[in-house]
Amino acid sequence: MISPLDRLSFFTRQGLRVAWYMGHYFATQDFRHAGKEAAPPHAAQRKPPRESSFDLFAELAALFRRDFSNVAQGFYPLPRDHDGSLVEVLSLSRAFFADVPLAAERKQARAGREIYHPDLEREFPDYFLQNFHYQTGGYLTDESARLYDTQVEVLFSGTANAMRRQCIVPIAEFLRGRDQRQHSLLDVACGTGRFLRFLKEAFPRLNLTGLDLSQPYLEEARRHLSPYNVVLEVGKAESLPFPSSSFDLVASIYLFHEVPREVRRQIAAEFARVLKPSGLLVFMDSLQLGDRPGFDGVLEAFPRNFHEPYFGDYLRDDLAAVFAQAGLRPKGTEIFFLSKRIVCEKL
Repeated sequence: MISPLDRLSFFTRQGLRVAWYMGHYFATQDFRHAGKEAAPPHAAQRKPPRESSFDLFAELAALFRRDFSNVAQGFYPLPRDHDGSLVEVLSLSRAFFADVPLAAERKQARAGREIYHPDLEREFPDYFLQNFHYQTGGYLTDESARLYDTQVEVLFSGTANAMRRQCIVPIAEFLRGRDQRQHSLLDVACGTGRFLRFLKEAFPRLNLTGLDLSQPYLEEARRHLSPYNVVLEVGKAESLPFPSSSFDLVASIYLFHEVPREVRRQIAAEFARVLKPSGLLVFMDSLQLGDRPGFDGVLEAFPRNFHEPYFGDYLRDDLAAVFAQAGLRPKGTEIFFLSKRIVCEKL
């Protein structure tokens, strides 16, 4: 039973998180505008409509109402987000602000491949060797892994966790009436393990495996997931190191926009390969063009202001066709604030 006190606690906590991370975002405006590309000459003619701040705040509020409604319906427990102690949060804030001018310098110089080295190609695919968002260390250092969640929450104004939690709902529906101990889920590109922790809190007996290309990010995930028992493995999403038909559920959150078009198709085929018959894929990534009227201009500007080399192509990719070609039947698509969730069943 969700009490009025629980409701007050939830919305107070989420409101404070939004204010904290949004404050960081606005405090770095000058750096974010540094090196900003001039709009192309034809942009003035197109003038794509943009949502007002009121509309964005209304959608943000709707996301948190949905988040709380999911709790009230029993899909997952009241979230705590686990941002760390006050000392740790302040330490991460200082580290975030210290990295902002360094990222701005890379943006000014268009240095999105700073971490690249030919020797690294023996271990990592070329597309991975990028300073995504111009962040220090790309995805290959301990400090990058430590800062990642703060940077993402600043980018999404404290809503990243709430958007991720929307992927728990179809998993809860799939597991209803089933023995969790007899089912397994693979989180592809699990990063620092935020979604895996939400899953473990909601389904403590579900067998969970997380896979990522970055060992430092997996080490951060291991720290974040303590004391839960979750298998964490290094590997490529386009060549999953697991037998065919070995998972009942596969989840993938915010991966596709960071890989080239042909790799997306390889990954989709791997999703289907490792899923058992009638298994479920729960996928989430950014909105695409046409998903939200009036928002296309914001989406098209994103890769110009941040280093996201594959985002422009992702915006135009036909995800339904990608999954269908892999043998995955779409069961539903839904939008949550700035993200889109697609649920597919293996044929």
